[in-house]
Amino acid sequence: MNRTSMTIICGVGVALLVACAEKKPSTTIITKKPVEKVVPKETQRMGDYEQDFDVAWIESTYKVIVSRKADESLPVVDDGNGVKFYDNKVTVRVVRQDGSEFFNRVYSKKDFARWVEESYLENSVLLGVVFDRAEGDDLYFVASVGTPDVLSDEYVPMAIKLNRMGTVSISKETRLDSSIAAESHEDEGG
Repeated sequence: MNRTSMTIICGVGVALLVACAEKKPSTTIITKKPVEKVVPKETQRMGDYEQDFDVAWIESTYKVIVSRKADESLPVVDDGNGVKFYDNKVTVRVVRQDGSEFFNRVYSKKDFARWVEESYLENSVLLGVVFDRAEGDDLYFVASVGTPDVLSDEYVPMAIKLNRMGTVSISKETRLDSSIAAESHEDEGG
């Protein structure tokens, strides 16, 4: 090999070494994105409540007690946004002045299934039952089955009428003034 060839080969080698040594560091950082663990949310409860009222009815005073509790034995429902809720049971009691019970019944949403479309009923809960008024021989309550999401106003209102003989009739509420609609169903003996 002659000197010129050797100089060219050495020059190329030095150039390669310099090129490798002068390589600019990359600003690109490659890393794996951490995988977030999806923690399933706990099944939600709407909140228990109890209300009681002293009511003048049939020439006496009765105590009307209504309480709502989440019931884990009922099927869990989905609010449509992936949030699971326990359904509720509502107990309605009417107690005489002497402390004896005139009426005691536990309601679930299936008691109102006749007035709620099946597809809506599946993902709804018994929102509650509230005392409305005493009028003549009857006590009136308003019940609702609907979406458990507190931000929703979707529900189906029903009216419950309890007469002095302990007979209950349920009807779909068609007016917001809690007047009892004509579409009703009697359930003997509460």
